[in-house]
Amino acid sequence: MFRFNIISQNLNIEFLKFKFFALLFSLILIVITFSSLFLNGLNLGIDFKGGILVEFRSIENKVVNISDFRKDAKSLGLGEVSVQEFGKNTDVLLRVQKQEGGNKEQVEALNKIKNFFKDEYTIRRTEFVGPVVGEELKEAGITAVLLSLFLILIYIWFRFEWQFSIAAIFALSHDVLTTIGLFSLLNLEFNLAIVAALLTTAGYSINDTVVVFDRVRENLRRYKSQQNIVIYNRSINETLSRTVITSLTTLLALFVIYFFGGAVLKDFALAMIWGVVIGTYSSIFIAVSSLTFFKIYKGSEDKDKSKSVLEHEL
Repeated sequence: MFRFNIISQNLNIEFLKFKFFALLFSLILIVITFSSLFLNGLNLGIDFKGGILVEFRSIENKVVNISDFRKDAKSLGLGEVSVQEFGKNTDVLLRVQKQEGGNKEQVEALNKIKNFFKDEYTIRRTEFVGPVVGEELKEAGITAVLLSLFLILIYIWFRFEWQFSIAAIFALSHDVLTTIGLFSLLNLEFNLAIVAALLTTAGYSINDTVVVFDRVRENLRRYKSQQNIVIYNRSINETLSRTVITSLTTLLALFVIYFFGGAVLKDFALAMIWGVVIGTYSSIFIAVSSLTFFKIYKGSEDKDKSKSVLEHEL
């Protein structure tokens, strides 16, 4: 039977030889992330800071001139506005900051927008998010990310040992922080869709890390006479084919979404693309490298409480 393998299972790349360079690179990414967050902050979307959102489509399906549309929107005197293409080049998305006052002022601003553009555009959707709801969504998003990391830590602790759980959380925190840093650095809108991308990235990354950790544990039992660092390198090489194939196939789908999915999905796809790439990197160079700073005991097979799910070659 023909078996397709992009990468030979017999590779013997000494990944951990480069662990200090990788950790330095990751440290630089974290420093850039915090520097950007301190200097630029996050470009929070309407989900979090409140405001008015209106989706337009040109009446005669004419191509929208974004620059002219932005000038017109600013001329309304409603404060900060954000304009972007939305799906087709005949569609445009307008975001306007929350107006001072209550619901009456928001409705007046929305009517002003509708009356100004009614001759050239049809309105397909309108949304208004108040500051209280936005603050609640912000807190819910932060809670969701932190809670997911905590539950993953508990799962890895019970699944393996406490050293593995700390290594996994290092890797996951690295992935989440650098993704947030990417959006801060590029000044891209950070909304609930990006929070969903962060959680998806965490799930993808931990799945990859668990596969490598499972092979590490299996090889620690099998090669008791070898040094741990040799076993770690062997485990990475043995799971490398699976890791690369999974990442490439996932990236193919994400690139399609990024280029053809429209403006709504573009930032989400970008977050996922970065998450897959950095998650694959962190599984090897952060998660496994972190294990080298702990003393991992091989133990005896008859005392092991759990059995490896990787009993056959991947």
